[in-house]
Amino acid sequence: MLNSNTATLVACPSCQKKSPWSKENPDRPFCSPRCKLIDLGAWASESYSIPQQTSEEDEIFSEDLAIDPNKSFL
Repeated sequence: MLNSNTATLVACPSCQKKSPWSKENPDRPFCSPRCKLIDLGAWASESYSIPQQTSEEDEIFSEDLAIDPNKSFL
């Protein structure tokens, strides 16, 4: 049985420093507010991205989205 007084240590995603995963660490999984903000800034500047795969269906329907200056949408 695990001792309830010991917190699991996890590596901070920004600096890899070990920090406790507990209610006493409001910045979890980060070790500090600074590392939390660094990570937020990386997402905001689009340094991180979720990879996207294109499919045949995307290729087919993307032709419908091409801008045609002679086509009226009304």
